[in-house]
Amino acid sequence: MATIEVENLSKIYESYRKKPGLRGSLKGLFHRETFFTSAVNGISFSVSEGELVGFLGPNGAGKTTTLKMLSGILYPTSGDAKVLGFTPARRQREYQKQFALVMGQKNQLWWDLPARESILLNKEIYEIPDGEFERNLAELSDLLEIRDILDVPVRKLSLGQRMKCELVTALIHDPKVLFLDEPTIGLDVVAQKNIRDFIRRYNQDRKTTVLLTSHYMEDISQLCDRVIIIDAGRIIFDGRLADLIQAYAPHKVLTVTFADCLPPASRLQRYGELVETGHYKAIIRIPREDSKRIAADLLNSDLPVDDILIGEVAVDEVVRKIFQGRSGTNSG
Repeated sequence: MATIEVENLSKIYESYRKKPGLRGSLKGLFHRETFFTSAVNGISFSVSEGELVGFLGPNGAGKTTTLKMLSGILYPTSGDAKVLGFTPARRQREYQKQFALVMGQKNQLWWDLPARESILLNKEIYEIPDGEFERNLAELSDLLEIRDILDVPVRKLSLGQRMKCELVTALIHDPKVLFLDEPTIGLDVVAQKNIRDFIRRYNQDRKTTVLLTSHYMEDISQLCDRVIIIDAGRIIFDGRLADLIQAYAPHKVLTVTFADCLPPASRLQRYGELVETGHYKAIIRIPREDSKRIAADLLNSDLPVDDILIGEVAVDEVVRKIFQGRSGTNSG
């Protein structure tokens, strides 16, 4: 049985619109115009034990709403969701002890107290035995290198340090399922890498099932073999990241470094689309199936080639193309 099972899950919000002015207010006492907004619209997917799956989509696509339904914060309008065999909407104590939700834009730490105090509070909430608590805290603190800041007031920590403490607080009860909503948002490049390294290692060591949302495509490309893409509340892709790139990026990128100055653009354009140039470097977009042949042709040419790297198109460019294509279809 899959760890996470979602079938035809929907969340529709009901709202009311009041007409302006006093007359509109009086009329609203007897009759209000009702309208409905579909945040999630009949999605279905499953996630196996130990999988680390990227959950992608533009703002307002339904990602966070889905995570909130899977964690029991929101009740679905229709459909069914099971996590570890539990129905999240029932908010059973046994289920709440087996998952964690980390939201990069929400703070669960007490601002004026050291992080250790918030972690100790979770110890009591989850009823963690003393020995298990000390082992988990020591292991997580070492992995994230935060032993020396646990007793510093949270307000004095950097954003990256706070996110590390957020992760320790959320994982102190050793959950089997982890929902991560933008865990690296606002962090600098170094802090993002540190968080990614930790998530990867934690997933591999604990076999924890992870569902990750992020606007930073580096997070997805570095951590996830599988991605689910949602747009306007509907799933538009569910599969391997490599297959997504293969389907929507029919080309690769050659980064060519030259021993001398850059050759004339006219000579480089014979090999493919010239995307970018520098003093000693050129980036050329070429058909995927021709990448090895073109690289060999460049090496065998009379150009002063020093090095060639064959790379994939950035994942964010691939996803952007998907959404642009859907927008074009919708507008037409």
